[in-house]
Amino acid sequence: MKLNTASVVTISAVLALAAGNVQAAGERIAQSTAAASDLRNDVLPKITLPDGFKIELFAIAPNARHLAVSPKGTVWIGTRSDRVWQATDKDGDKIADMVERFAPQVNFKVSNGVCLSKDGSLYVAEHNRVMHFFDAETYMQSDTPKAEPLVKLGELTPRSEQSYGHNARVCKIGPDDKIYISLGQPYNVSPAKKLDLYKETGIGGIIRLNRFDGSEREVVAQGIRNSVGHDFNPKDGSLWFTDNQVDGMGDDIPPGELNKAPKMGMWYGFPHYGGGDTRTNEYKDQAIPKEDLARYVAPQIETVAHAADLGMTFYTGEQFPKAYQNAIFSAQHGSWNRSTPVGARVMVTYLDDNGDAIKMEPFAEGWLNAAGRYLGRPVDVAQYIDGSILVSDDKAGAVYRIYYSGK
Repeated sequence: MKLNTASVVTISAVLALAAGNVQAAGERIAQSTAAASDLRNDVLPKITLPDGFKIELFAIAPNARHLAVSPKGTVWIGTRSDRVWQATDKDGDKIADMVERFAPQVNFKVSNGVCLSKDGSLYVAEHNRVMHFFDAETYMQSDTPKAEPLVKLGELTPRSEQSYGHNARVCKIGPDDKIYISLGQPYNVSPAKKLDLYKETGIGGIIRLNRFDGSEREVVAQGIRNSVGHDFNPKDGSLWFTDNQVDGMGDDIPPGELNKAPKMGMWYGFPHYGGGDTRTNEYKDQAIPKEDLARYVAPQIETVAHAADLGMTFYTGEQFPKAYQNAIFSAQHGSWNRSTPVGARVMVTYLDDNGDAIKMEPFAEGWLNAAGRYLGRPVDVAQYIDGSILVSDDKAGAVYRIYYSGK
């Protein structure tokens, strides 16, 4: 598709987008630190993995959240602050040599979601904007880097619905070459007066857009409380996503969810269901509208209540044993208000020949110790160029690499 050059902004225009709040370029994160040593010596030895797998520190990156990996091995790391990090392994030892601030001239706000297209464009899904960086691999070295808002500030959701709660967006490029963005709704349970607006705008759902100009916006999934992870099954193109469910109903209900979209336009239960088949207190005495019930899709997997299932990825590499081919690796961030904490681990979900989930089980755990203290909190999982997987941790401010050695 030919780009409208009038819509592409050079670095000077990006400076204007920053509204005068321009930070100094050249910010780099030291990798040989006491914190890195503590992780290597005190935390990672406690992580348990299946036989033959090992874990190592890939990068120190403050507030590390969602990940995007280029075919050349550059890793972009979103945060819930005003930073996006770019990690590079220059000597090929599969450990980042340099972690620097990406696009330091741009004033991001909750720059959690990062996703990369096949033609090398990086998208950053912020709280209420989506930025498009052309040729992201060379952006930091270019004399005339190009960037533009795919969705302008204040137009991803209505400004009236901006909230601190559930404001971490994620994005992925779909098999149709459109960008898919999750929009968590800001309440524990959405009030009835908001439901029509949310259905129209895709809040509490997933939307997709033309990734070149932001047109053709449509809502592709509804009835979602707060999804912070989605991906596409490479075998059949189906959309899968995690969902964090309602708080305040007890330690053991409702469950979290891993969902599969059999087709676009379906409804996944919220706010009538708080997770799985658990009805919310606010809506339990109300009949579910027929138009929603006719489109209802139950979760593929019900996960441990309040474990906070976040980022996920389908495994397409060749390094891991055959049992993991096309499995889903996902991160459980860990509970925040359960009397006994749960989560803080990486899960793996196996699919059958029909592309449906068989079971989910722990793959990497140990970030939650016996005393109930978090040593780390996994956020996202992404496949690295050698077929290993990367796991981000926003508590430790780190990215780990899990690989199979066979020994």
